[in-house]
Formats: sequence, structure tokens, C-alpha cells
Amino acid sequence: MKDLAGRTAVITGAGSGLGLEMARRAHALGMRLVLADVEPGPLARIVGEVQAAGGFALGAPTDVADDAQVARLADRAFAETGDVGLLVNNAGVGGGGYVWETGEKEWRWVLGVNVMGVVHGLRRFVPRMLEAEARGRTSHVVNTASIAGWLATPMFGVYNVSKHAVVALTETLFHDLRMAGSGIGVSLLCPAFVPTGISRSERNRPADLSEAGPETASQARARATVEKAVAGGKIGAADVARMTFDAVLEDRFYVFTHPQILPSVRARHEAALSGGPPADPYGQRPERRPGGAPEPPTG
Repeated sequence: MKDLAGRTAVITGAGSGLGLEMARRAHALGMRLVLADVEPGPLARIVGEVQAAGGFALGAPTDVADDAQVARLADRAFAETGDVGLLVNNAGVGGGGYVWETGEKEWRWVLGVNVMGVVHGLRRFVPRMLEAEARGRTSHVVNTASIAGWLATPMFGVYNVSKHAVVALTETLFHDLRMAGSGIGVSLLCPAFVPTGISRSERNRPADLSEAGPETASQARARATVEKAVAGGKIGAADVARMTFDAVLEDRFYVFTHPQILPSVRARHEAALSGGPPADPYGQRPERRPGGAPEPPTG
């Protein structure tokens, strides 16, 4: 897509973090906005900000884990704007701790938002985007994964699994669209630690998916690791939004915001191809290992 001005962007998780800055970037590029978030207050603030600046913005409180709510979001977006040129499946939550200490409700919550939220977005929007393409209107889809979709860092199993799924889902989406003869653009956003509110995701966990019992030591360590890494992030959410929209305009699929981590991704794939044990995800930067814990021996 070479020109986004006048087109409609639908962005989930738009009340804070990456979604908030993507909304601001889309507005700066002249787009109309349909914004979704599970938190009504922050959502209303960004809608008001865009409207006060003379832009078009609608807010739709939405839990992306609920397919019916995403269906209503799609209905409203198409009914009130008649056009969705850009879909950004961005809403996400975090989670951590040893995999055997991660409760069933935690799995349901994280996978429900991070994976099924993207699935619901694709199911409810892409068919109508294909219909618009048949009428000569092109469009683009951005799915927010993470560098965690390429690495298997210890104590983040539930989050790693969710983001690996988004990577596979988005690559498959690209191939499915091409097999269907569609030129709809697709981008896969894979940021590393960026100063956002993801370490405080618990504030939005539904009561019926809350785990009983106190936080385990590994869960506390994982949370502290994320808080420290996020606070020390050198690339801000506005930088990531700019990179993402550059990729949309250039029709570029992969968006890696922190290229210094790519050697770790390469090491993982090289280890797999060699038939050896998994590579240490922190092998390139051992100082980042949670709590300074050593990688256990493999032999």
C-alpha cells in the first residue's frame, strides 16, 4: 500500500503501548481509525485525542478473546466507515514462570488473547477485505508477534508458545492469501522488549481466569525480568509504530525491531539443523538471563 490517507485502520489493543502509538501514527498518516481495547478509559482517551486533533476515530471496547465481540467490531468498522484498509491485530498479554507451574487458566487466558484474538480478527475481517479487493480496494494485515515467537527463553513458556503460534499463523496467512490469488499485504511484527504496560497485563485478566494460590518463585522471577527489561528498553513504542507503518507502505513481511537479537535466532536454527540440543537463548547475551541463572549443562 503506497498511500494510507483516507483509508480506515482497525487497531486492537489501542489504549496503551504499541497499539496507542500505532493509532497515533495512523492518524498522522491521514487514516481514519476504528480502535479497540479491553480497557474503556484508555480507549476513550486516545479516541478523544484523535478527534480533538481533527481526525476520525471510533472506539469499541473489545475483548479480542471473545469471537462475538470481534465480530461486532468488524460489523461496526465496515458499517460506519465502509472500508478497512489496514487491520492491526495487536492486543496481547504476558505470562511467565516454569511451564509446569503455569496453571490451566493462565494458558487459557494468554492463548485466548494472544492467539485466538488474532484468529478472530482474521476470520472476521479478511473475508470482507477479500471482497473489497475484488472491487479494486487493496488492504493490509499486521499481526503483532514478538521475538519470543523465534526464541524459547526459559520461564516464559506460555508467552513463547502464544507468539510462536502467531508467527506460524501469519506466515500461513501470507501463503493462503497468495494461493487464493490475493495480493492483500501481510506484515509480522516481532518486537523485543519495548517500554509498554505488558508487565502489568494482570490488570486486565478476567476474574474467571484468575489462578488460585500465591505467585510462585519462578513466576515472580519472570515478572521481575520483564519489568527490568521493559523499563530499560532503548526503542520506544513510537519507534516500533514507525517501523511497522514503514513496512506496510513498503509491503514488507518481517519486521524485526531489535536486529541485535537475530544472532540468537540464527543460533537456534543452526542448533536444530545440527541435531544437537537447543541453543541457549541467552548465549549471545548471558547477562540478560533471568536472575543471572546459569544455563544447565547439556551433556
